[in-house]
Amino acid sequence: MIDPYAMLGIERDADDNAVKTAYRRAAKGVHPDSGGDADQFSRLQACYDLLRDPVRRKVFDDTGFDPQLADPRDLKGLMLLEPLVNDVILDEREPGSFDPLAAMRRKLSDDIVKSRFHILELERHRNRVRQHIDRLGRKAGTDFLGSMLRARSQSIAEAIRNAEGQIAAIEQAYAMLEGYSYELATAVEALKEEAAE
Repeated sequence: MIDPYAMLGIERDADDNAVKTAYRRAAKGVHPDSGGDADQFSRLQACYDLLRDPVRRKVFDDTGFDPQLADPRDLKGLMLLEPLVNDVILDEREPGSFDPLAAMRRKLSDDIVKSRFHILELERHRNRVRQHIDRLGRKAGTDFLGSMLRARSQSIAEAIRNAEGQIAAIEQAYAMLEGYSYELATAVEALKEEAAE
C-alpha cells in the first residue's frame, strides 16, 4: 500500500494548501515532460487525488487502505477478512473471553485446507476426463464427443486456477493478520466482571 502522506512528504493533518504545495514540488521532479518516471508520476497523481478527495482521505485515514492505491492482493485479503470481522462483532461472548484473532486464523487455515482438497478432487476428475479422451475412438467428420470432453477438461483446469487464486488470497489475508495479538482476560478479571453483574 502506498502511503500518500509519505509520498508527498507531508504530515497527516496537512490542509489542502499544504497538499497542493507538496504535490507541485514533488511533481516537478517526476513529471514525464521533465524527464521523470511516468509510473512514479502516476503514483504521485493518485496520492494527490486521494488527499484532495475528503471522503477517500477519511476512509484512508480510518482504514489505511484505498482501493486505487492498494495492492490488488491486499484488497482480496481484505474482502476475505471483512466477513470474519463481522463474525467477531456479532459474537455474543464477552470481549476478552475468547481470542477473535485465533478464530480468524483457524477459519482461514480451514479454508486453505478445503481449497487444496478441492484442487485434488478437480485434478482427479481432469485426469479421468483425459483418459476418456485418450480412449475415445474418433468418429469421421464432427467429433462432438471429443470436443465436449476437451471443453470439460478446460473448464476443470480453469476451476483449478481459480481455486489456486483463492488459496493465494486466503494466504494474503492470513499474512495481513501477522503482528496482531489479542489479550485475553485473566481469570481474576473474569471473576470481577461476573461479580459486578
